[in-house]
Amino acid sequence: MPMHPAAPHDRDGLIDAFDHTVQSIIDLGMSCRDADFDLPTECPGWTVKDQIAHVVGAEKSFAGLPRTEVAVPDYPHVKGDFARLVEQDVESRRAVPGREVVAELAEFHPERVAALRASDAELDTVIGGFFGPETTFGQHLHRRIVDAWVHEQDLRAALDRPGDLDSAGAALFTADVLAAVPRVAARVAGIGPGHAVVLDVSGPVVARDGVRIVTGDDGRPYGEALFSGHDRPVGEEQLDVTSIHLSTDALTRRAAGRRSVDDIHYTVTGDEEIARRVLEALVITH
Repeated sequence: MPMHPAAPHDRDGLIDAFDHTVQSIIDLGMSCRDADFDLPTECPGWTVKDQIAHVVGAEKSFAGLPRTEVAVPDYPHVKGDFARLVEQDVESRRAVPGREVVAELAEFHPERVAALRASDAELDTVIGGFFGPETTFGQHLHRRIVDAWVHEQDLRAALDRPGDLDSAGAALFTADVLAAVPRVAARVAGIGPGHAVVLDVSGPVVARDGVRIVTGDDGRPYGEALFSGHDRPVGEEQLDVTSIHLSTDALTRRAAGRRSVDDIHYTVTGDEEIARRVLEALVITH
C-alpha cells in the first residue's frame, strides 16, 4: 500500500524537508525556559541543549565548516570513533547557555538553506564526506533530514510537545525503516523461511509493507519484499504471516533505538514471538 504522506524524493522536496525540520528544532528551542535546556532526553547522555548543539554542529559540518576540536571525556554514551567525533559538537558547547546555542542555529540555518537552494549540486552529485567518498548530495541530505527529525522527536518527547509526526521527515524515516525490514527480519532477527512479516503503520504516516523469508541460492535465508508488484504466484508457497500493528511514533522511536520493545505499544496478528524478535532487531540508527 502506498505510504501517506509520501516521502519526498526530488531536490526541492528534500531541501524543503530539511528546512522545515531544522526550523522546528529552532522553534522548540526558542520556546524553552532556562530549566528546559537541562532536561534529559531519550538520546542517551544528551540533554535538550545537547540535542540542539548536535544539530548546530552537524549543520555546519554538512556545510563544510571544520569542527571545533576538543577533548571528549569517556562518557558512557560515547561508543566508537564516529560517536566521539560527533560528541565534539556537543562538548564544545557544554559551557554555552542554551539560548545562545539556539541563537547560533537560528542565525546559521537560513544562510545554509539559501546556499543549498543556490547550489549547482544535483542529488546524484558526489560530494564525499563522513559516509564514504562516494556519498552523493542527495544521500547526505537525506541522512541529515532523518537525523534532524529524530532529534526533533527527542526534543518533543522531553518537552512533552508532540508534533511533526506527519511531516516529510517522518515519512522519510518511516520509508527507511520499511526498506530495512527484509534485511532485519532475515539476517538480524533470524526469521526462517516460510514466514512473512508485515508492518502495519496506523499513522499519522500511514503505511503497510512486509517481507517474505525465502532460502537463497547460497542456502541462507533472505527477505523478499511483499507488495512490490513482483510477488510470487498465489499458491506457490504456504506462508505463516505475522502482522505487527503500531503507530508512527512507536515505530520510529523503536527504530531510532530510543525506546525498548516493552516501552512501545503494538499489537500482533500471528506469532507473538516472531513479532518481538523483529521489533528487538529493528533499530536502524547508530
